[in-house]
Amino acid sequence: MKTVPGPTEHVVIVGAGLSGLAATLHLLGAGRRVTVVERDPGPGGRAGRLDLGGYLLDTGPTVLTMPHLADEAFAAVGDSLYRRVELMALHPAYRARFADGSHVDVHTDADAMEAEVRRFAGAAEAAGYRRLRSWLERLYRAQMRRFIDTNFDSPFQLLHPDLARLAALGGFGRLDARVGRFLTDERLRRVFCFQSLYAGVAPARALAAYAVIAYMDTVAGVFFPRGGMHALPRAMAEAAQDAGARFHWSAEVTELERSSGRVTAVHMASGERIACDAVVLTPDLPVVHRLLERVPRRPVRLRHSPSAVILHAGTDRTWPDLAHHTISFGAAWERTFDELTRTGELMSDPSLLITRPTTHDPQLAPPGRHLHYILAPCPNTTTGPRAGAWRELGPRYRDRLVRELERRGLHGLGESIEEETLVTPADWTSQGHAAGTPFSVSHTFAQTGPFRPRNLMRGYDNVVLAGCGTTPGVGVPTVLISGKLAAARITGPRIPTRSSRSLERVPSAAPSVKGTCDDPP
Repeated sequence: MKTVPGPTEHVVIVGAGLSGLAATLHLLGAGRRVTVVERDPGPGGRAGRLDLGGYLLDTGPTVLTMPHLADEAFAAVGDSLYRRVELMALHPAYRARFADGSHVDVHTDADAMEAEVRRFAGAAEAAGYRRLRSWLERLYRAQMRRFIDTNFDSPFQLLHPDLARLAALGGFGRLDARVGRFLTDERLRRVFCFQSLYAGVAPARALAAYAVIAYMDTVAGVFFPRGGMHALPRAMAEAAQDAGARFHWSAEVTELERSSGRVTAVHMASGERIACDAVVLTPDLPVVHRLLERVPRRPVRLRHSPSAVILHAGTDRTWPDLAHHTISFGAAWERTFDELTRTGELMSDPSLLITRPTTHDPQLAPPGRHLHYILAPCPNTTTGPRAGAWRELGPRYRDRLVRELERRGLHGLGESIEEETLVTPADWTSQGHAAGTPFSVSHTFAQTGPFRPRNLMRGYDNVVLAGCGTTPGVGVPTVLISGKLAAARITGPRIPTRSSRSLERVPSAAPSVKGTCDDPP
């Protein structure tokens, strides 16, 4: 593995999102001195926090999977995720509702899910679920160490026995078709395929290898931190500060000082200059390229994932049919993905994610009130409406979403809203996200593994990237890994901690008890 040459005693991290904080903890554990520069007033990045009239909103991720990856970062400095954050296992992890009025609760416990599938679709589908679960576990084992949790220097690193194992598992077939070998019920197939949208690829065109995302969602356990997802970056920042990291908040980096192919200092808008031996850049790729004053050379332009419209709604009531996470599927399926990724139209029959964080943490809203996070996938600004168009389109689309949800059973939603904010691709664009999407570069085959933008920058000896735009990709687990991989480029390989060794086994389903700060699960 290639590493940063020369001195690396003092590292500056640009960005205090999850990847930057993970890199910080791993670097501190390796004995480096670390300074973190963040343009926002506090940590989180995409996993931020907004106080809207007493409603405490998570601005980004709504769920934590694979928590041992976060614990690995804490363990690097002798700390523990479970000492800092109370995790609540979600049962069910999701509730899927379909246009025909049926629903299925998605459990990460094998026996509970088998029983639910039997209730929903019969004994044959329940047996198919068991075979699917076994396949997902084997797929995870074949991919994690060799193709996800690794720094690539060459495509030739793919030539390993694990590649043959992945091929034998059907990992290079199509996701929808492979899942269809186990489940014939089209509704159940959706439950194990829709996750490919996180990777920016329709299930009919996504590699079956991307079912590893479904493994994280439906097998490994789904958790919610008390205080919301923002509790995770807040705890990571506190652990890093206790371990010696220095933070600069509300500090925007405007320039990187360079000499002989190395970045020697970081300049901030305030005029302050911070000398460094190495730098880790975590912003979205256009911001990185602007700071480095370079345009990357790729034979084909990068393709970006679809975007999303998010309606944060603080309400005076809720609806008993909602779980913590509810996926409301429309009747359309393949047409929806064509609209999102090809034609650039807004979904004519949308599938929506409705999150109600007050299900498990009522303190996120004023007494007697409820918080709802409604996410509607939409085309990015390259494929669909441009950022400027959303200033007029956004309010109309918000009303359309409310009407659709009321039609699907959330009666009185519109009149129940006391506080709200709408986030559209225009907002993602203003935050510096390419193509107006928070989901960055899509995971086509040509943009995955060794073909994804590398975390080492050609022409700069001591610049390393982290975040969803580089390896291994989009999502909370992979972004945490990206921070660790960035740190390894500076420190070289380290002896695995007890937590990191746990990656070599398949994590069990979510524990049935709540973790507390004093009683780790």
